[in-house]
Amino acid sequence: MKRIIAPSLFALLAALALPAQADSYRLPKNAVFEEECSSCHIAFPPQMLHADSWRAMMGDLSRHFGSDASIDEKHRVAITDFLVANAGGRKTGDTRDAQGKPLLRITETARFAKKHREISAATWKRPSIKSPANCAACHPLAAAGEYSDHSAVSPK
Repeated sequence: MKRIIAPSLFALLAALALPAQADSYRLPKNAVFEEECSSCHIAFPPQMLHADSWRAMMGDLSRHFGSDASIDEKHRVAITDFLVANAGGRKTGDTRDAQGKPLLRITETARFAKKHREISAATWKRPSIKSPANCAACHPLAAAGEYSDHSAVSPK
């Protein structure tokens, strides 16, 4: 009897842990990616977007969300290769717009919209948050790849 209960209990506990795992991202190490990308913002987990989105984003760094984030070609290629190799899969949801173009903003993905649907526009405008792209304002462990609701805070 114990042999039947133990695997069943393990399976139940594993299934209960899945929602928490879905908001935790393994952050592969890459010194160039970490140095270049975290010089202006947290280095977002590559799994948050699909490969096509990362290719498109890295293809025009001179207009990176209103800033010139240009880097030398060797580093650009290395970071692009890293992002594409570690890009998201099923947990990112759709990362294309209505015309089929890759989304460049994590905040525009279906997954982001679903996870943040109850947050008001006024909340995003708080001085302590400033924008939906400021993940670390509400997710203090974001730089370590942890975005779970359990670790989230609501800044004043």
